Amino acid sequence: MSPKSLVNIGDYDREDIFRILRSASKFKQNPNRDLLKGRVCATLFFEPSTRTRLSFETAVNRLRGRIIGFSDAATSSSTKGESLKDTIMMVSNYADLIIMRHHLEGSARYASEISPVPVINAGDGSNQHPTQTMLDLFTIYETQGTLENLTITIVGDLKYGRAVHSLIQGLSHFSPTFNFVAPEELHIPDKYKAFCDQKQIAYNEYTDFSPESINSADILYMTRVQKERFTDLMEYEKVKNVYVLHNEMLNDSKENLKVLHPLPRVKEISQDVDDNPKAYYFQQAKNGMYTRQAVICDLMGIEMR
Repeated sequence: MSPKSLVNIGDYDREDIFRILRSASKFKQNPNRDLLKGRVCATLFFEPSTRTRLSFETAVNRLRGRIIGFSDAATSSSTKGESLKDTIMMVSNYADLIIMRHHLEGSARYASEISPVPVINAGDGSNQHPTQTMLDLFTIYETQGTLENLTITIVGDLKYGRAVHSLIQGLSHFSPTFNFVAPEELHIPDKYKAFCDQKQIAYNEYTDFSPESINSADILYMTRVQKERFTDLMEYEKVKNVYVLHNEMLNDSKENLKVLHPLPRVKEISQDVDDNPKAYYFQQAKNGMYTRQAVICDLMGIEMR
């Protein structure tokens, strides 16, 4: 039997989500604990990463664990033709848990099925990013005091944005209303609209970044257009700066509104937004460390002391 892993946010039900949020809240109060002393975690990043990799590594270090792995596939034996299976089986000999980012959709699921140790999906292509969703849910709960019945406006790359896809599933337990704002080239995939229909989740689609989509929202979730997902750079150039949030666009928004972004930011949020108290993306990124501490300990069966 495979160990418990976190590959898809659908692996967590409502009770699991609240268990992780409670644990993350405790880690935010005190992130420095000895819970992983004597444990080794491997970070296998076949794709570039800054926040995700560093927050995972900081999470482990603050719990007194050890980190092994690589941050560039060019430094791994995959450049010599080693299969993903062999890499996972080899690394699982050395580590108690594997954290993996890979460019192929489904790679994390495959790794979890063959690995004798737990696997955390740190992003598989344009498919899923479940720990990003957990830190998003933690941030939403922290700023709104609830996850229930919120209006979430998601702007930008809804086609390739794995953080977006995971967030839709993660919030599905809490009766949200979604405003999807994207150009035709990057609209939300039909399977996620079908998912919303199946779960009886209300949603609206916009191609214009209208005042209505901003002013009705409790959470404004901005995303970048991901150049690395495009095979046609002319298509990328056409849509890369189609939506830009400026500070004055928030003038009539709700008092409780918070602007989130999974980062990195390119030009989709003007820097004049940074000093607005409704901007919360840097605090959101910091919350990643606490939620990843909670997920790691949960998968390894380590209880908070």
